Amino acid sequence: MSRPQEVWTVIVGGGSGQRYGRPKQYEQLDDERVIDRSRRIAQAVSDGVVLVVPAADVERESGVAGGETRSASVRAGLNAVPEDASIICVHDAARPLASEQLYRSVIEAVRAGADAAIPGLPVADTIKVVDSAGRVIDTPDRSTLFAVQTPQAFLGPVLRAAHAGGGEATDDAALVEAAGGKVVVVTGEANNRKITRPDDLEWARRVVTEGRAHIDR
Repeated sequence: MSRPQEVWTVIVGGGSGQRYGRPKQYEQLDDERVIDRSRRIAQAVSDGVVLVVPAADVERESGVAGGETRSASVRAGLNAVPEDASIICVHDAARPLASEQLYRSVIEAVRAGADAAIPGLPVADTIKVVDSAGRVIDTPDRSTLFAVQTPQAFLGPVLRAAHAGGGEATDDAALVEAAGGKVVVVTGEANNRKITRPDDLEWARRVVTEGRAHIDR
């Protein structure tokens, strides 16, 4: 009898890179592409990894085709994850500097009893809520605000149930929250920055180069 596949990760890289100007997940980062680094780190802590990519790249990347939205792409990845996966992580391919330890932190938080665990960092700036006319209508307490990252970890059945209705959200934890699930925040990483613009990629390249130089000393 085969061993149950406990932890699987869905790497979401199905976007066309409209804001970036081209598919950012295929940009070079030192000696590997952004998406390859994200997959490599996930493979180190997972029993299996599903890569979600644009439909035209499925065969080349050995992945599955993404959907029209991020949530649709996650659902496409979930369909390729074994039903017996007890914990499922979801990670944005465009965050290639997430560490193995960050994965372990969210996975352990789920094992400890959460329905979902997400990395986050306290917001440093004051945040204003503004209406459509540009008028400030609220100033939330900054101490309660966190900037959220991926990888996010979930109990497999909870994540599947949250997506069953076909809902849309900017992250999967929001769907679990809406369903009444227990979502906890673990400490994120400053270097776990999402590559959105070309200058983000240049920053990531410097971080990787400096890290390699430190190791080679």
